[in-house]
This record gives sequence, structure tokens and C-alpha cells, in this order.
Amino acid sequence: MICFRDGSPPLPDVLNSSIVELGPLSNASFEGLKGQNVQCYPMQKNILVELTNEQISPGVWYLGLFNGIGPTRSQSKMIVRSPDYSFSANVSVEGCTTSTMWGQYCNQTINSLSCFLSDSYNSTENMVSCKNFQTFCHGEGEVKVYLLEILGVAEQLTIMALNASLSTTVSNNTLKASGTNLTYYVRHGAMPSMALHDYSGDIHKAPLVIHSPKVGRWFIAVVPDLSKEVSGSQNSSIQVCYSITWQVDQCPLGKAGLNCTSERYVLQTVLRRDSSPFESYYLPVSGKVSPDSANFPLEPLSSNATNGGESDNSWTYFLLSIPRGAAGGNIHVRVTSDTKINYEIYARVGGSPSLDNWDYYYANRTRSSDGSAFFLLYNSSEEKIDFYILYVQEGTWTFGLRHLNTTSSTSDDQTIMSISVERCPRRCSSHGECKVALDASGLTSYSFCSCDRTHGGFDCSIEIVSHRGHIQQSIALIASNAAAVLPAYWALRQKAFAEWVLFTSSGISSGLYHACDVGTWCALSFSVLQFMDFWLSFMAVVSTFVYLTTIGEAYKRTIQIVVAILTALMAITKATRSSNIIIVMSIGALGLLIGWLIEFSTHFRSFSFSSEFCLNVPARWQTIRGWFNNLLKTLWRRFRWGFVLAGFTALAMAAISWKLESSESYWIWHSLWHVTIYSSSFFFLCSKVDTVNSENQRSPDGNYALTRQDSFARGE
Repeated sequence: MICFRDGSPPLPDVLNSSIVELGPLSNASFEGLKGQNVQCYPMQKNILVELTNEQISPGVWYLGLFNGIGPTRSQSKMIVRSPDYSFSANVSVEGCTTSTMWGQYCNQTINSLSCFLSDSYNSTENMVSCKNFQTFCHGEGEVKVYLLEILGVAEQLTIMALNASLSTTVSNNTLKASGTNLTYYVRHGAMPSMALHDYSGDIHKAPLVIHSPKVGRWFIAVVPDLSKEVSGSQNSSIQVCYSITWQVDQCPLGKAGLNCTSERYVLQTVLRRDSSPFESYYLPVSGKVSPDSANFPLEPLSSNATNGGESDNSWTYFLLSIPRGAAGGNIHVRVTSDTKINYEIYARVGGSPSLDNWDYYYANRTRSSDGSAFFLLYNSSEEKIDFYILYVQEGTWTFGLRHLNTTSSTSDDQTIMSISVERCPRRCSSHGECKVALDASGLTSYSFCSCDRTHGGFDCSIEIVSHRGHIQQSIALIASNAAAVLPAYWALRQKAFAEWVLFTSSGISSGLYHACDVGTWCALSFSVLQFMDFWLSFMAVVSTFVYLTTIGEAYKRTIQIVVAILTALMAITKATRSSNIIIVMSIGALGLLIGWLIEFSTHFRSFSFSSEFCLNVPARWQTIRGWFNNLLKTLWRRFRWGFVLAGFTALAMAAISWKLESSESYWIWHSLWHVTIYSSSFFFLCSKVDTVNSENQRSPDGNYALTRQDSFARGE
């Protein structure tokens, strides 16, 4: 799964299935992809996307690759045999050399509307403003783009076109300036268009008013429509000229709201000791609260004045800054009270929140952003609010607390609030390990939970396997290794002590490994147990094949040493890959073939090819046919073919069990794998006939019997 997000790392776990795009990746998918939105697509072999400046905004874009979606993505798997994929990405950004130019050929100018706060102070509205104007001219259909950058949190942005007039090079035309249309398209952080914009209208007829505009760059595109202005020649060169006036209103330090009557506090960052990078909590820069604790009371900080004269419209604002590189952290907000909490919380990045404009909010247990992406609500009640904002964007965040005046509130009520940045929500719910990593550029730190065997989800709060199911799986995976007793017992009975030690050690190591893997008990480190399990299992499979030969012990030891080296390399490098089964079987079959070749070469080494054999073709083919018949008879007498058939049947069942393993059914199929693979070795060991009794003990021939009888007669 490949995911994209603007401003902070993507996270597919928080998405609903309806949000995830299942179709192919296309340019149209990125329209409107900003802020908390995230889009995910199934990974394709080749992906090519070309985005225009209308589809992307300046800033940091994050691309993430994930192994699927859902709570099991973060669950610790018992064995992962999925293939490894390598990928390469090439990202190129083409743009104009200067920020004041735009267009395909960078031949169009962006007009900058500067706005610096003046030193004037408006005592009537208790507000500081910057106000300016400029005159511009352009023809019908010609797009003129303006750029206005807001540097701080503002309360209102107003833009208006005044004194529109027409100019032409042809004097016999009748001009009507009253019907001029100046259509505008406004967008924050990206180039606007008719299809993609935040605001639109006629800037000549009504001003553009944006309450609580976001910090950053605002782009305004103006397109004049002069079709009603000219009568006469249609080829006249006509331009419309107008003056643009703009005003940015900001409250003085410590004040907020449209009338600047609400209190606003800047929160100071306090780093936590002995914690992960960027973990911190925030305290108000004010003498009203004590800086000795990560919690602060709200009553001394609350605004007394109401906004708009409404009793339930009293706001208190808190500003905090998320530094560069901390976009992979999570904002944790907690509010507790002795009685019912009389506050609603609204959060917004880059601007002040309101009832109509917010990114996340919590009003009560039934009204909140709980269904939104990147918002996690925990165990909230009338006396407690507890939520996380996941993978926050860098920049300035504003939290607005709306105070609800109720008759039940008293002066003795105390409400405590804490705001902090943490790496993993709820410390992975005590069911996982919080890990911190850097992105590929090394500039952003992000965190994620690696959950245990029974839990999953972004915060490891989802129980995937119940306690009873975990016990059942543990018993099945550990106890199924008792099947190793079958081949170990037969090897001991045949006094094949090396094979007996190998099968016994393989069963014990596999049981210890799965006991650690399911989280029951770890006798050694997980990596050591995993290596021992796979290495001894590989050795047991190959030794079964080698045991079926009748070569001398010197040859057997040589083959087993070579096999031990090869299987150890396989177990230490990508032990869980499925191809290892085929490789091990091939090594075992090769060892069996080599053993037979050594045996047959020893058996026929005394044979010498005479010249008569080489020249007599019929005799040669007759001899070869005899060898072949003797070989088939030897193989037929060498094995008990009923056990051979049972061994291949058990081996086929083991292969099927291996193939059917998945994350959900691993425990049952792998337990069957233990039973069938050890049973297969047992049947193959039982299939070998004792060659010493059947072949080496030859019946005496006639001459030997006569000699023996004659010697007895003489003795008498």
C-alpha cells in the first residue's frame, strides 16, 4: 500500500475502508489532498504521476509504504514469509526560479501584496491592522494573480476592488464601466483555478472577507469579464483598471476574537527528561499558573468577556508551536474536572478555530471529531476529556476553549488541562513497544507501535487474539513438536545415535522457539532460538535422506558437515522464506544421490571392460540390461515401499500445511506442519531395510560346502 499526505506522515490505520482508494493512482486523485486528508492506493509495478501547481501546495509532502491496512498491520507476526520487494523512486520538482513568476513558461507575473503591521492602534475596535492598496490593469480573459502572505495569527482578512474603469485604444466605442465583472478565485497555499479554490465571487461587487485566515500564502486570481462593457467593434483593445485594497486585522498580544475581547496565551515548550526526541509538554506563559507541573488550571486563565454578547460564546485561546521535524508526533489533550466539564475544545493549525472553522473538536461524548482521521478519543466522560491528534502538522496550532455558562457551575469548581506531544498514544496501551525512526531524508522523526502477538492497531488497543485463544495457540504450536519423538525413537532403536540427537534437539529447539514466539517464555534471545529451530530442522530433513544410503560413516560425516555449513548459512540469512523448503529438499535429494553413486561405484569398481566387451555390441547391451535389472532389484529390496508411500503422503500433507499458512491460521497449519514433517521422517526411516542382513550375508556356494564337508570327513 502506498499513501500520500501533505504536511505530516500518512497513516492508513486510521482510515475507513470507504476512504481508501482501490482504483489506479491518477492525477485527479490528488485534487484537494491537503492537511489531514490522506490517500492510499495498492502498490503497482510502475507508478507515474505528474502534478501541477493547482494540485499540490508548497511545503512538505510525505510518501509512505505500508504492508496492508487494518489492525493486523502492526501486530507482531509469528513468521512472515512474504517476499521482499525493492523499489526506487525518482521525484523531480520543476518550478520558476523566482517566486514572483508563474505559468508553464514562467512568463507570467505574480503581484505581491505586501502587508506590514503599522504602529497605529485602533482604540475603538482594540485591534491592530495593516491596510494598503495598489492599481492594476489587464484585459478581458487575462488572469492576474496576486500573492498576500500572512505571517501571524490574524482575526480577519478583507480584500476589495475599487474605482474600476475601462481604457481602450479606439475612441468611437461606447464604454459602460458599471457592469464590469471581476471574478476572483482564492486559495490558501496553492494556485487557484475555476475548479480548485477555497473562495470565489465578484470582488468588484462585494468584498472578500475571510474570518481567521490561516497563516501562510494566499493566492488570488482575478479574471475580468468585459462582454457587457463594449458596443461596436469587437476587435477593440480594452483593459479594465481597478484599485485593490486589502486589510489584515490582528489583535494585540494576549488578545483574540473578532472584537479582541478573548484571552490568548502562548504555550511554552518544556522538554521531558529522559524521553524520546520531541516529547514535551506545554505551559502558559503567564504568572497566573504555577510552572512546576505539566497540568495547569483553566479557571484563572478563562476569558470573562463574551464574544458577540452571547452567554455561551466566551472563548480562551492557547497557541503552541510544533517544531520542524516533529510531524511524526501526537498531540495529547487532557481535561479533568471535579464536576461536569463546562468547556468545548476546538483545534486548528495555522489559524484560530471557531464554531464554523476548525480541524478537530470535542463538544461532548456524542459530538466530536471521533469519526475523523487522525483523531483518537479515549474513555471520555462528563468529568474527563482525553484525546490524541495523530501525526500533527508542523507549525502553529491554536486551541480554542469555549466556556459554557451553566447554572450548575460554582466558583469552587476546578478544571485541570494538560497539552503534550507524545511519541505513541497511551504508550502503545501496554501491549507493544513504541519505536522511533527517521524518514528517508533524515529530517523528520516519526513513531509507531510494534504490538505483541495478541493485539494490533495504531495504538495496540485492538485485541486480535483472546486470552483463551492465545493459550490454545501456544499449546498447539509447542505440543505439536512432540511428534519429533517418532523419528528420534526409531533412530535410537537402530543405534543411529547422531540422528537420534539431531531429531531430539530439533523437537526441543522448535518447542522453545515457538514458546518464545507466542510470548509464553523465552529461554534464550529470539534470534538465537529462531536460528536453532530452522537450522536443526533443515539438518533433520537432509539427514533423513542421507540415512537412506548405505555408504560408510566417513562418507556420511563428510556429507553432513557440508550440509551443516550450507543449512547454517540459510538459517542465518532469511530463514523464513518459503524457497528454503525447496532448497533443503533439493540438498537432501542430492545427498541421497551422491550416497547411492558412492555405493554403486564401490560395488562395481572391480569390473574391468575387456576388448571383447567393447567390440561385441549385443553382449554389451545385454550386460547393461542386466546391470539395470540388478539395480531395480536392489532398490526394490532396499526399501519397504509401504512406508515410502506413507512418507510421501505425510510430506505432501506438510507441503499443503505450509502453503495454507496465513497470519490468522498460522497456529493450526503450522502445528499440522510439525506433526506431518516429523511423521514423514519417521516413515522414511522405517522404510530402510537392514542391508547388512539382507545383502552382506551371502549363502555359501556349492564348492565351499563340499570343501567344508570334506574337511569334516578327514577329521573323523
